[in-house]
Amino acid sequence: MDDKNLTPEEAAKLLPPGVALGWGLVKPPQRGPKREMNIEQIVRTAIEIADKDGLAAVSMNRVASALGFTAMSLYRYIPSKDDLLLLMQDAVEEFPLLPERPSTEWRVSMREYVSITIEVFVRHPWFGDLPVSGVPLGPNTLKIVDQGLWIMRDMPLNEYEKMSFVLLLSGYARSCGMIMRDMKRAIQAGSSEEAFSGIPYTAALKALVSPERYPYLHPLVQSGAYTGENESQNTVGNDFDFGLERILDGIELYVERKRNQA
Repeated sequence: MDDKNLTPEEAAKLLPPGVALGWGLVKPPQRGPKREMNIEQIVRTAIEIADKDGLAAVSMNRVASALGFTAMSLYRYIPSKDDLLLLMQDAVEEFPLLPERPSTEWRVSMREYVSITIEVFVRHPWFGDLPVSGVPLGPNTLKIVDQGLWIMRDMPLNEYEKMSFVLLLSGYARSCGMIMRDMKRAIQAGSSEEAFSGIPYTAALKALVSPERYPYLHPLVQSGAYTGENESQNTVGNDFDFGLERILDGIELYVERKRNQA
């Protein structure tokens, strides 16, 4: 059978139930409590619980109770908690389309692509706690991939190279997003932004980090670069932006080399 000619029903059988639900390939239940619930309502309620109390607080019982129904009622709509998590993940990844720009401005678009992706982790702290279970399958998640590919539409790259760059940018966004999320959590719990830079510990580190034991770290600690003590001398700027710019430099060099080989 030609995969392109699969009916929606046949496609649904090949996907995890939660993904099939996200694509709208599963018909809503015909029996139940007057069909007073819908999948969007259930997912929205679960996201609200996770935003407030964390991913561990999400259960079929908790979501059902918040909606005024029993857990058994929820199972008529969503087969399992794992499927609910898949739906939650895809729902918060509703990605705004990037502004139309000439393909030559791809660096600007990639910066925005990474920034929007990072924001998901900050806005929904539980998002980074979801395990990576496989390739993206949900409609919203695939739209993110599609936007990343759109940025590279005129680059002399093959499909595998383009996907590898999408994964590189997504991986960097995930790493930065989780660090920013953890910083926000710590500050909300009473820590300070200075504690993350290490400034309060500068004097102690200067006394403990000896040139004999840490020959390469020692000069950075003494100069204040390690803890951001002398930010006026920082010519790099924001660590996250600096890292992203180096990634974009690498992509640019790779693309130029491909063009020269053509």
